[in-house]
Amino acid sequence: MAHDEAAARAPARSVPASLDVALVKTSSLGDVIHALPVVTDILAACPAARIDWVVEESFAELPALHPGVATIHRVAMRRWRKAPLSAATRAEWSRFRAGFRARRYDLILDLQGLVKSAFLALQGRGPRAGFDRASAREPLAALFYERRFRVDQKQHAIRALRSLAAQALGYRAEGLPRFALAPPPVEGLAQMPGGPLAPGSIVLLHMTARPEKQWPADRWRALAQRLDAAGCDIVVPWGNDGERERAESIAAGLARARVPQRLSLAQCAALLAHARAVVGLDTGLTHLAAAFERPLVFMVPDTPRWPRYRAEPFWLPQMAAFGHAGTMPEVDEVWSALDRMGTLD
Repeated sequence: MAHDEAAARAPARSVPASLDVALVKTSSLGDVIHALPVVTDILAACPAARIDWVVEESFAELPALHPGVATIHRVAMRRWRKAPLSAATRAEWSRFRAGFRARRYDLILDLQGLVKSAFLALQGRGPRAGFDRASAREPLAALFYERRFRVDQKQHAIRALRSLAAQALGYRAEGLPRFALAPPPVEGLAQMPGGPLAPGSIVLLHMTARPEKQWPADRWRALAQRLDAAGCDIVVPWGNDGERERAESIAAGLARARVPQRLSLAQCAALLAHARAVVGLDTGLTHLAAAFERPLVFMVPDTPRWPRYRAEPFWLPQMAAFGHAGTMPEVDEVWSALDRMGTLD
């Protein structure tokens, strides 16, 4: 942390009047969201900057939410490695590389710190920068960069990314992170698959890939029952068959609860951007709700303080966080937090 604090206090170098920057942050959902304030920081330091983004195809709708991102270069590394020598893979790779190399950048900044992302940065034209060996998730990635920077990774992921970009481009990243996302039009809620969803709903994000992070289904159900009795519209989305079954059990028999058909990432963004409040686990969609600055109850059940701290949406004025090793949030605690935020009125 001391190195980052010293960097923050140091005078900023002179930032050029214009910059062409490419950011490489390909995945995952939450990681891409946590990188979005870097765009806002760069534009604050250099309003004329042009910022492009290299991202996995399944997450390309996320940087598109930021008005400051000019061109999105889509890759499909997860899909390509299943058939690396196929004609389709070679053609798609060639199109990506040609598009990425069409512009020479003042800086190509790898925000991921993996060998994979560093290799993608190498495909563009321009000097490359990223984490040094001590900071990168995969130390070998640092061999691909001309410029390397030390960043303390024992801090919130957003602070680490903002620190890297500030050091690489010569400005100071100060204050709370600003996402500055353009919310999808509210009219999109009327065109959801399976029927319209009400703006101003309370969204229950019960999904998580790690069972130990799950909040018990009976507590989700009890919370939904109380919200329904209070006259709140509730939406319970899902992403796979197991999550759909849990969503249906949470909403079963409740007049004001909706389980939509499976939503795309863009449709989830519209739902979350216009939610009254969100109750969610430590998952990508919860971080997207936080990026839209919706009132949020953030739960990481039975998790030590340190992993929770690295992802907790600390910038939100209306946020309650629950999660400590050996404990599980109670329904009354979550209800009281929503009440304090004024979301039950």
